[in-house]
Amino acid sequence: MADAALELDQVSKKFRKGELYDSLRDLLPALAKRWLRPRSPEALAPREFWALEDVSFGVKRGEAFGIIGRNGAGKSTILKLLSGIMRPTRGRILVNGRLSALIEVSAGFHPDLTGRENIYLNGTILGMTRAEIRQRFDAIVAFAELEEFLDTPVKRYSSGMFARLGFAVASHVEPDLLIVDEVLSVGDYMFQQKCLTRMDQILGSGATVIFVSHNLRAVATLCTRALFLERGRVAALGPTEDAIKAYLTRATSTREVDPAQGLRILDVSVRALDRATAVAFQSDDFVEITVRATALTAHEDVSIVIAIVDASQYPVFDTCTRRLGAQPLSLTPGDIVRSTFRIQLRLAQGTYYVHAYLHRYVTDRPYDVWLSAATFFVGGTPAVRGIANLIPSLVTCEKETGAAHAAVAQSAISAV
Repeated sequence: MADAALELDQVSKKFRKGELYDSLRDLLPALAKRWLRPRSPEALAPREFWALEDVSFGVKRGEAFGIIGRNGAGKSTILKLLSGIMRPTRGRILVNGRLSALIEVSAGFHPDLTGRENIYLNGTILGMTRAEIRQRFDAIVAFAELEEFLDTPVKRYSSGMFARLGFAVASHVEPDLLIVDEVLSVGDYMFQQKCLTRMDQILGSGATVIFVSHNLRAVATLCTRALFLERGRVAALGPTEDAIKAYLTRATSTREVDPAQGLRILDVSVRALDRATAVAFQSDDFVEITVRATALTAHEDVSIVIAIVDASQYPVFDTCTRRLGAQPLSLTPGDIVRSTFRIQLRLAQGTYYVHAYLHRYVTDRPYDVWLSAATFFVGGTPAVRGIANLIPSLVTCEKETGAAHAAVAQSAISAV
C-alpha cells in the first residue's frame, strides 16, 4: 500500500501464563534444555498461548481506523506492538511517520511531579522538543481544563483528570499517527465529545487515527473502516458498519428458537432510505427495518412484530404488521415472507436494539423470537437528553422588569 500510514503483515504475539519457575533448581535445567534443544518460534510450550495470530491489515494516511472486540481479544496487544512497547513473535510491522500513543491513563506520568511538570515530561516522551511544548503549552492546559490544578502533584488527580491531561498532551503532539485506547471511557460525557471533536481536527490535518473502544457508537461516528478481533484473530475487516454488525451479531443477538413452532426468522436489517444496511443515523432520520422469515409448516393468522429498546433494554416503541393495516399472513411450508417497516427516528442520542417476533395475532402467541436482532446508533445534538427527541422549539422567552410589576401593584393598592 503506497500511501499506508501503517501495515501489519502476518503479525503474531505469544505470551506465557503464570510463573514457570519458582526456584533456581527448576530454572537451570529448563535453560539447559532450551539451549540444547531450541524450539521453533512457531511452537507453543505447555503454558504459552497466542494473544495474536496472523493479523494483517493496512491503514491509509488520513484515515480513521477502529479496532473492536471483546475483552481479551488482542486489541491492547496490537496497540503495544504499534507503539513499540513490545515486539511481535513473528510478522512485520511498518509505521510511517511520527506516532503518538495514548494507551494507558498514567503512561508517561510521574506521580510526584505536578501537572505542569508532567506536561513537559510526557511531551518529551512523545517526541516533542522543549520549544514545541512551550509553544503548545497554553493550548494543552486549556484543552485539559485543569488550570487551577496545574501545580498540584498528579498523584492527587482522579482518573478522569489523568485522562484529560494525558489526551491533551498526546493530541497536541501533531502526530502523523495517533493511537487512542479505551482510556477515553473514564472521562465524563462532555469531555469524550471534546476528544472526538479533537480527533476530527487531527484527521482534518491529514493525520491518521487508530481508535480502540467499546463505545461502538463513537467508532461508527469517527471511523470509516474497522477491524473486529476475536481471540487474537481477524474476524472481520472492512467498512465500519460491516465490522460492527459482525461483532454485534456474535455478541448481543439472542435467539429463542423452538423448532416445534414451525416458523423461523431468517434475518433482520436496518437501512437508511438512500443507502444500504447501516448502523449509525442521526436523530429524525427515516430508516427501514426489514424482517425476513420462513415457514416450515402451515400457519394462519401470522403477524410480524418489531420492538425497539434502549441500551438498558427499556422498551421504547413496538408495532406489527396487523396494527399497521396488513392482512393476517397465511403461510405454507417453504414460504418466505419479507416485511419492511419505515419509521422516523425521533430518538435522542444513544444505542438502540431491534427485537423481532413472529406472533399469532389473535392469541398473542409467539412462534419465534430474536432479541437484539439488529443494533443501531443515533447521533445528534447533546442538548437533547433522554430517550425521545420531541423536536422542541422555543415559543417565547421574555423578561418583565421588576419596576413595571411594582407600578401595577401600586395602582391596584391605590384603587382599593
